[in-house]
Amino acid sequence: MPAFEYQALDAAGRRCRGMLEADSARQARQTLREQGLSPLQVEAVAEGGTGGRGRRRTRLPADELALVTRQLATLLLTGAPLADALGTALRQARAPRVQRVLAGVRARVVEGRGMAAGMADFPAVFDDVFRATVAAGEQSGHLDTVLARLADYTESRQALQARVQQALIYPSVLVVMALAILAGLLGYVVPKIVQVFTTMHAQLPLLTRMLIAVSGFLRGWWPLLLAGVVALALGTRALLRRPGPRAAWQRFVLRLPFFGRLTRGIETARFARTLSILTASGVPILEGLEIARQVVRSLPLRAALVAAAVRVREGSGIAAALERSGCFPPMAVYLIASGEGGGQLEAMLERAAQQQEREAQGLITTALALFEPMTIVAMGLMVFTIVLAILLPIFRLDQLVR
Repeated sequence: MPAFEYQALDAAGRRCRGMLEADSARQARQTLREQGLSPLQVEAVAEGGTGGRGRRRTRLPADELALVTRQLATLLLTGAPLADALGTALRQARAPRVQRVLAGVRARVVEGRGMAAGMADFPAVFDDVFRATVAAGEQSGHLDTVLARLADYTESRQALQARVQQALIYPSVLVVMALAILAGLLGYVVPKIVQVFTTMHAQLPLLTRMLIAVSGFLRGWWPLLLAGVVALALGTRALLRRPGPRAAWQRFVLRLPFFGRLTRGIETARFARTLSILTASGVPILEGLEIARQVVRSLPLRAALVAAAVRVREGSGIAAALERSGCFPPMAVYLIASGEGGGQLEAMLERAAQQQEREAQGLITTALALFEPMTIVAMGLMVFTIVLAILLPIFRLDQLVR
């Protein structure tokens, strides 16, 4: 039975919103009237619906998606039917976007289409990996276990993102404050001080003349400079959306000492964990490789995975195919090879993902620990240069007066 989202007026004229299930929008309006409500708007919940909300792509933050997945897994582990589990999660949800997604998925389940088919109506919420894993769980009869694994995966990914974001707060504030102080010094303080020396019509030190030139340029051309920076950022962003320039840029990043290693580690961890979940869910290895490569954002690494899938189809092992590409960390390849040889591919893929995540987290922590003092030192050098440029004419004041 389809789900509908409605807006209506109650007997007191207050606007209210909610969801209900009905065979059609007409029946939904009739149900609202029987409840003493005057319907204003009734729209199908599913993404493919004809209503205005149906055309908008519903999205869920990672923490909300992890919570919903964990709730469903817990309810299914207790033996609750899928439709009842979705209904219980729907009643517990508070955010309208979560209610909209759960109601749409439950409507498809009630119709007999399956949970994965219901999730297909919300591609912005449930990606290909999520839907393929759920479909495999439904086919194997272990949907509760699959959802628990997906909940663990979503929670770990959200936790990693949260740690990185929290670690970037202080450096970001530090950089913004440093730029603001420099702008204040060059735009206001420096012109007031050096004005005394410029009126003497004497030869100023080179450093002082350079500082005056920079300050004058920033004061006179800052609108064009700002517009140029914005145009450069927007142009670069538009250029990197094209596959060719984007792939070239990502290949350049992979060759960098620090960023290349970090990118390989993060992408390898994402690929290995996804393939581990798919393998544990009963997805065939070739299909799992095809789905897992879609979570890799680096185009060169994704192309290497395509070539590796071709070798696996020809009879090669996964580790041998990945090693031949030369794009993946040796430790991850070694762990995958151990899993293939010992018949524990799923567990070793998970261990490879954990190892790469720990290494990436260590690199990020080290980089942030070095970035903070380096920013302070750079800020100190800039302020020292400005102060020195101001003090040099004072030290030579007797010569300037003559």
